[in-house]
Amino acid sequence: MNPKPLRADTERTVRAILEAAERVLSANPAAPMEQIAEAAGVARTTVHRRFASREALISALGAWAAQRFHEAVEAARPDTAPPAVALYQVTVNVLRVKIGWGFAMGALPNDAPEVARVHDDVWARCERLFVRLQEAGEIPANADLDWVRRVYYALIHEAALEAPEGDAAIDALATRVIDTLLHGIGASRAAGRAGLEAFGEFEHTLASMPDA
Repeated sequence: MNPKPLRADTERTVRAILEAAERVLSANPAAPMEQIAEAAGVARTTVHRRFASREALISALGAWAAQRFHEAVEAARPDTAPPAVALYQVTVNVLRVKIGWGFAMGALPNDAPEVARVHDDVWARCERLFVRLQEAGEIPANADLDWVRRVYYALIHEAALEAPEGDAAIDALATRVIDTLLHGIGASRAAGRAGLEAFGEFEHTLASMPDA
């Protein structure tokens, strides 16, 4: 059974506490509940009334971040938007969540059924998106999509560690992630083939030269 929806004022209070917890715990993971209450602008008793313990607060913070993560992927319309557009929007949205909720994303209670459901749904959406990207020719037909996804997730993780400020910086970071994923960091295939052919000709020339 789904939990009873919170009243609007209660929801605002809970959100203020969770946002304050993210800011405070990102700076000091050992910060006490009193410091979080002060940052949220509420009494310590209010925090304890909503969250029985520090562990309960951190668990709720992780679950909140998981929901923001799910909404970020869903908002990009990975199943219906043009695949290249969807990939870019997923990347931007996920980076914003991972950067804005960095502590919470690291505190996700992976054994919680709701978090597991979110992860399963996001995984399935991304799997379908990469199939669509391959069908659209954005990814080579012979590419291992499981490996491509793993590389993409690793790039997202590393990009989030830069934690740039502002939408423009995150947009630029998302572009870099996608460019690296789809095009790599080496020379183009044509340039690579030309280099190999030139090296082959050089070897042939050396082999045909008389010994000194």
